[in-house]
Amino acid sequence: MITMLAQGYVVSLLVFSLTLLGSIPLGIVVAHGRLSRFAPIRLITQLYISIIRGTPLMLQMFAVFFMPFYVFGIKTGAGFKFIACIIAFIINYTAYFAEIYRSGIQSMPKGQYEAAQVLGYSRSQTFFRIILPQVIKRILPAMGNEIITLVKDTSLAFSVGVAEMFTESKALVASQRTMVPFMIAAAIYWVTCLLIEFCLSRAEKKLGYYHD
Repeated sequence: MITMLAQGYVVSLLVFSLTLLGSIPLGIVVAHGRLSRFAPIRLITQLYISIIRGTPLMLQMFAVFFMPFYVFGIKTGAGFKFIACIIAFIINYTAYFAEIYRSGIQSMPKGQYEAAQVLGYSRSQTFFRIILPQVIKRILPAMGNEIITLVKDTSLAFSVGVAEMFTESKALVASQRTMVPFMIAAAIYWVTCLLIEFCLSRAEKKLGYYHD
């Protein structure tokens, strides 16, 4: 039982980690598109965010998984399940992170940009050296909520056949006719969320020198 749950937990951690690695930086890019002065880019990103936030993650996974065959006629192998799952998760969480970034960027006083311009900073230097560190401090609680939600959302990977921890616990419950695997899985999810909350709390304290 423990071995199967441990194997499933490793898969859950992979989904979690790869999603964050892809969606956190992409969220910044999409947020800039959302704030772009160029109307077509702004409208495309708005439409993307609207569609992703307005449809279920499970449906998005089905779309990514079945699209190669039904749209392009490409047959995919068994290994594509995991790839499709990661792509769908990244697409989904990028949209949510982008909106969080956007709210943080828009909350920054215009005086910050004007002061940087006076000091001779370029636009990219202003954003990465002055604005972004302060934005991260402001959005960290909201980002933390999404990151914790992601821990639990990894259980949806079963919908495209990825055997993560929830899938393994269901199989164990069915074969052994006991609720213990569910209880252990729940405890693991909870402890994982506690560890993330602890890390985020430490990060907030370290960023405390950025006072509003």
